Amino acid sequence: MSSALSPASRTVLVTGATSGIGWETARLLAARGDTVIVHAPDQASGDDAVARLVASGTDTLRLRLAVADFSRLDEVRAMAARIADAHPVLDVLVNNAAVAAPERRTVTDDGNELSLQVNFLAAYLLTHELSGPLGARPGSRVVNVSSAMHRTASISWNDPHRARRYSRLAAYAQSQLALTIFARESAPWTSVSVHPGVCDTALMPLYAHEGDSAAEGAARVARLCDPATEVEGGAYYDGTVLAPAAPVVLEDRTVRRLCKLADQLVAQHA
Repeated sequence: MSSALSPASRTVLVTGATSGIGWETARLLAARGDTVIVHAPDQASGDDAVARLVASGTDTLRLRLAVADFSRLDEVRAMAARIADAHPVLDVLVNNAAVAAPERRTVTDDGNELSLQVNFLAAYLLTHELSGPLGARPGSRVVNVSSAMHRTASISWNDPHRARRYSRLAAYAQSQLALTIFARESAPWTSVSVHPGVCDTALMPLYAHEGDSAAEGAARVARLCDPATEVEGGAYYDGTVLAPAAPVVLEDRTVRRLCKLADQLVAQHA
């Protein structure tokens, strides 16, 4: 009997999987034979997302539900602990959950600007909290769903929560730059970041008036989850194409500085 792993043996966690690209990614990966952990911010939206996946033809046995509000880092930690207990091996983590920065600066109970926390810090914390399952088997991957808007951004090192000068576009772009830089952190797994294209999702107004379907964007994300797709660790993909990231992303000292900052921000209310 061959010792090769079957697709059915792979386990994937997709964050922000109740709608848009996340939901479509979950659908595509489950159809491929993966066991998909569907992340939702609350039980009701999670139950609805799973019901819609089943209604679309997804095998209910392929689906698991995980709930955590990413604006609360204690919930991220608790969800990670539950996942690690139930799934000692995690083959792929898709850090997809994201929100548009609000018109008015909003700070979470953890003391972080909302889009920075939901779009980057929660992903950073979740990835580290799941280091055991992610490192349990060779070939695991982390796919950060980022944005071409990272090119317009800068990290406000002395004011990451934008208290002195807040712009919703600058705050959102900063979160995407941080997520893109994070893909270059040294780890036992392979990390990449991807701009799935301008897609017709809740975030589209930040980019344009029209775009590709969420399913088209999800196909670009799911491609990077496929072990048959060779990827370059730390790389940035624009759709299906390996593309140059913003120059600051390639600076090793910036990667170290960002991880140090993130460690401080996720620990302050731990």
